[in-house]
Amino acid sequence: PLLKNGMCIAIEPMINMGSKNVVFENDGWTVRTKDRKPSAHFEHTIAIRNGKADILSTFEFIQETSNN
Repeated sequence: PLLKNGMCIAIEPMINMGSKNVVFENDGWTVRTKDRKPSAHFEHTIAIRNGKADILSTFEFIQETSNN
């Protein structure tokens, strides 16, 4: 299998209002859409344990705060 027990991976999707085409800036870190339309990036960290994927990142704390 490609994913093995003990591995941790980050899944980092981007949602773009425009083009899927991206440009990497010279700073080696910044990525933007070629058409410069708004985009959002988020991440889930996942551990493989006992043959299953466990999501380590959670929105629980954000939800608790926003509900108060």
